[in-house]
Amino acid sequence: MKNVVSAPKTDMFRLRINPEIRSEIEEIYAKNGLTLTQAINIFIQQSINVGGLPFSVTEDNAEYIKAQSMKRLMQELEYGKNSGELIDESEVYKMLGVNEE
Repeated sequence: MKNVVSAPKTDMFRLRINPEIRSEIEEIYAKNGLTLTQAINIFIQQSINVGGLPFSVTEDNAEYIKAQSMKRLMQELEYGKNSGELIDESEVYKMLGVNEE
């Protein structure tokens, strides 16, 4: 779907959030004439438009992104370990574009 605004909204998405943070963010969006739902839909639309996060990653959120990346890497490593396929270490270095030490 390319247009979040005009797309039928038949699915529900639940999000856990601290009530104080929710209240604060709802106030911020209300000052701009938006509900929290509208703001989230704008975020989703912008993510589709740019093909990723609609903002640059800064030091403030870099640690979270790093943690998520490490989690995914560990899941992929576990999957590879359990797949039964063996790949030579030198081939892995080539695949990753890293020089062997």
